[in-house]
Amino acid sequence: MENYKILSEKVKEFENVKDIIYDTVEQHKNNISYVIKHKNENQITYENITYQKLLEQINALGTKMYDLGYKEKRIAIVGRNRYEWVITHISNLLGGMLSIPLDKELQVDELESCLMRSKAEILVFDEKYIENIEEIKKRGNTKLENYICMSKKEGYMSVGELIKEGEQLIKQGKKEYIENKIDSHKMAILLFTSGTTSKSKAVMLSQNNIASNVYAMLKVERIYENDVNLAFLPFHHIYGSTCIIVMLAYGVKTAFPDGLRYVAQNLKEYKVSVFVGVPLLVESIYKKVEQGIRKKGKEKTVKTAKKLSNILLKFKIDIRKKLFKEIIDELGGSLRFVISGGAPLDKKVAKGFNELGIELVQGYGLTEASPVIASEDYQNVKYGSVGKPMKNVTIEIENKDENGIGEIKVKGPNIMLGYYENQEATDEVLKDGWFYTGDLGYFDKNGFLYITGRKKDMIVLKNGKKVFPDELEMLINRIEEVKECLVYGMPDNKEKNDVKLSVKVVYDKEYVQKEYPNITKEELQDKIWQKIKEINKTFPPYKYIKNMILTDEELIKTTTKKVKRNEELKKLQ
Repeated sequence: MENYKILSEKVKEFENVKDIIYDTVEQHKNNISYVIKHKNENQITYENITYQKLLEQINALGTKMYDLGYKEKRIAIVGRNRYEWVITHISNLLGGMLSIPLDKELQVDELESCLMRSKAEILVFDEKYIENIEEIKKRGNTKLENYICMSKKEGYMSVGELIKEGEQLIKQGKKEYIENKIDSHKMAILLFTSGTTSKSKAVMLSQNNIASNVYAMLKVERIYENDVNLAFLPFHHIYGSTCIIVMLAYGVKTAFPDGLRYVAQNLKEYKVSVFVGVPLLVESIYKKVEQGIRKKGKEKTVKTAKKLSNILLKFKIDIRKKLFKEIIDELGGSLRFVISGGAPLDKKVAKGFNELGIELVQGYGLTEASPVIASEDYQNVKYGSVGKPMKNVTIEIENKDENGIGEIKVKGPNIMLGYYENQEATDEVLKDGWFYTGDLGYFDKNGFLYITGRKKDMIVLKNGKKVFPDELEMLINRIEEVKECLVYGMPDNKEKNDVKLSVKVVYDKEYVQKEYPNITKEELQDKIWQKIKEINKTFPPYKYIKNMILTDEELIKTTTKKVKRNEELKKLQ
């Protein structure tokens, strides 16, 4: 395998997605771009799509879209991660149509609202969500002119049929779509944020925004053309849709997961070597690894092996793959690289994966930044940090406090055009060429960026001390009986105008039933509370948790699994 440093020096910078796709197809035309699983009764077959075939099908779909009069139209996409989603999105981009990825988990009213707010004219949808689509169609409130199904469905055109018709049109000499010139700096994607605190905003991104971020990632992340990626991050999420282009630019093969419950099975089935996920999933995978080690009574053995391995690594001797083969086999046997992004990852998990010989890096970004702002890479890993700024991004910390913590502001070619039809919100975050993220953080002396929390989530005590809920939540989430938690400030009856730190703990029902089948809720509460008191001892007194609520009811979240703090706090009040 060629030295990655040399490979990263060969990375080309492109203005738009069309140039990236054409370049990667030229380089990797016979590589497999996607593997599609087909289930027919009891038989499972796999279809391999080469890079050459992928481009041919994108061009065929786009040519037919032009033929239907959809050039420069607004095309919304709703569905699971699947091949038809990918080619619709890329077809939109290569043809200069506005692509509007929408969250498949939205309820009918929210979905309808997004279609109306984005002024979508065509909707490409997954047949799984046909009931919602037909309800929206019946209401007639949107500007939708046509509905295209991702699979064959009576009464609807399908993506497959359009591709076949487009292939015939290309044979007849229709080349307008293929020859279309891209305006790299106009709005190409309209993407709704997950809206943890208010109504979601529609972010306007250009192809140049995406292309610049793809270039930055290719410069630092150690991914190779013989890698296999599992497309788990939802495509309607900016990280998921940018990763489509990133993985194609690397020349890798991508498989589609069968769902959350089947991740472990899919890792083995496709021999997945690269996995990009949110911390919630990455941490749950690692938790299962730890539980497996405990079940086999191998905690001491693994601990000793890690110590030995770490000593040998100092002498550039790496025996991790052999030493921890049994554990890596449990994760499919091929997994070598994990990217975690979207929220802070427990540093114990990051360290744990790397000690097992599975390279794990963290990144930090937002929809408004297309999305990656900073990231670790093989040369720059520091547990607890989110790495260093991307090569073409500038980060500064605004209004630093005595600890160097302030608001993170960013400048670079990846920053959005603005919020769609919302100049007021745009002006709040885009000032003098800088994007103000609303996140608080600091740099250490070596230039690593640390995120301490959201500006709006910070709890300020009467004595002026600041508490960042994320920091405490991460430690409480490590408690085995805890599934998730929310730290908040509860009005203190004794101290006027002050709050006492409290936590709402959702216990892990499955784990508790297995480990303590006869435990009462009071006993469980006491067990968890004792462990929280131990965590308290590791902090100064002003950060002590003083109150706990225990429940088995999951926290309210967005579809990208971020906790809706405002809604939770309303419930608590």
